Amino acid sequence: MTANSSAGFVTHRGGCHCGAVQFEVMAETIIEAHECNCSICQKSGYLHLIVPADRFRLQSGEAELSVYTFNTGIARHYFCRHCGIKSFYVPRSNPQGFSVNVRCLEGDTIERIRILQFDGRNWEQNAQVLAHLSE
Repeated sequence: MTANSSAGFVTHRGGCHCGAVQFEVMAETIIEAHECNCSICQKSGYLHLIVPADRFRLQSGEAELSVYTFNTGIARHYFCRHCGIKSFYVPRSNPQGFSVNVRCLEGDTIERIRILQFDGRNWEQNAQVLAHLSE
């Protein structure tokens, strides 16, 4: 576990199912994750940990990623082209940051996960709830 004592963060490691895509994200050991009920998140079971771009680092597998966009095209959903797992993406609510799927983190650096509900079905009315997370 790599600690950043000045900010109170640790380095969490994660990746896709087959291991072709690996990343690191700096976050607290007690994670607040958002569970969204929009059409894509509900079907994939995604648990959002949204961070500023400077707290996310793709370690390997950039060439193994495929991207999917829909609707406004702002969100960029990255999938491993081998196993199909979306372990992170650039969210529409925070296009200057990243959302990491907490379920794709290794877990040995996580003390606890607090799950907050987010009404993504009514995204336009609720997006401001998430807007500050990548600052």
